[in-house]
Amino acid sequence: MAANAKKPQFNNSNRWNTRQLVTMALMCAIASLFSFVQIPLIPGVSFLTYDPSLMPAMVCGFAFGPGAGIAVGSIAAVVHGLILGEWIGSLMNIFATAFFVLPAALLYRRMHTLKGAIAGLVISVITATAGAILVNLTIGVWFYYGSADVIIPLILPALLPFNLVKTILNALLTLVVYKAVSNLITPKKDRVKGRPTNQAA
Repeated sequence: MAANAKKPQFNNSNRWNTRQLVTMALMCAIASLFSFVQIPLIPGVSFLTYDPSLMPAMVCGFAFGPGAGIAVGSIAAVVHGLILGEWIGSLMNIFATAFFVLPAALLYRRMHTLKGAIAGLVISVITATAGAILVNLTIGVWFYYGSADVIIPLILPALLPFNLVKTILNALLTLVVYKAVSNLITPKKDRVKGRPTNQAA
């Protein structure tokens, strides 16, 4: 082999480095705390309460990718279930996390700009609202309500407006928080410097 031959370059293939894991752990703790915030939005429907626990999951989804965001939201849901024993609600929240985080995080990975984030969140609001109704009609009916006759009359007057408002609030919180902390938690190679570009995350 020639003396001046280039030495092979090895890249770290770990998707989540130590800093990212620490940040995700912190976001898991915040999301777990937020899951205990119970704010009623629809008068007369006590089981529909808002909590901002999906916001930390989406922030991680923007910063580290959809897998990280879903992991944070799912772990927070499991912690909530362990503490309160609400396993059905926690399972439904895991699906809610996937419906909310996945579309926006995937689109933001391709369009790493403010427009990409907003467009992704708009899509996530739609998919998460529709997904929440689907989950209530499947998992909710099978394990919680006992009959579709209980939940179907509530779709238009309660479930639809509640989940629409809930996801819009979480989307707005995500925009505010992510803009404030993005340079602290986003890996340097993925930051958008100067004028926004379409660089993939």
